[in-house]
Amino acid sequence: MPKPDLIIFDCDGVLVDSEVLSCRCLSEVLAGYGLTLGLDQALDLFLGRSTAAVLEYYEGQLIPEKFSAELTARVREAFLAALCPIEGVSSVLAGLRIPHCVASSSDFDRVSLSLSLTGLAPYFDGQLFTSQMVERGKPAIEDSMSGVTAGKAAGMTVWGFVGGTHYRSRDGKAILSDAGADRVFERMADFWRVDR
Repeated sequence: MPKPDLIIFDCDGVLVDSEVLSCRCLSEVLAGYGLTLGLDQALDLFLGRSTAAVLEYYEGQLIPEKFSAELTARVREAFLAALCPIEGVSSVLAGLRIPHCVASSSDFDRVSLSLSLTGLAPYFDGQLFTSQMVERGKPAIEDSMSGVTAGKAAGMTVWGFVGGTHYRSRDGKAILSDAGADRVFERMADFWRVDR
């Protein structure tokens, strides 16, 4: 396997096991506005996508202006109570001798909080990029179809990761392979393992 010049990690679902927590929060906030969105449906529609994508999807429906602030507060509460790093990711990060960073469609405050709560922030030394900072962007180590597609469109080698709890009831390997991932793996212990 060729040595990469740079490794770009997504945050949610790759570094931290946050996707089920945040999608559950999204379902709860929308329910407060009379909109039904089950957890599986939230994962199917919004995994790897920003709050702007949610607003675009529900355009024309009564989503109050406080939606973003309310969702942010609910997610923060859930993260403070239950957010964990992906199993084995600390070992991978501690052993990296290649430049690396985080790129996420989540906002800067949420990614910073996630990395801080899980003890992963020191591994990135300020190398954190979010959708707020660029016109277009999505990372190269991914757990979502939209991220894989964007990474491939940018000419990147994309590894898909399916070890987060959001893939327990879904065929993540097929989803990410079909989206064009060059490799899909489910344990951080297999990060450098060559597929045969």
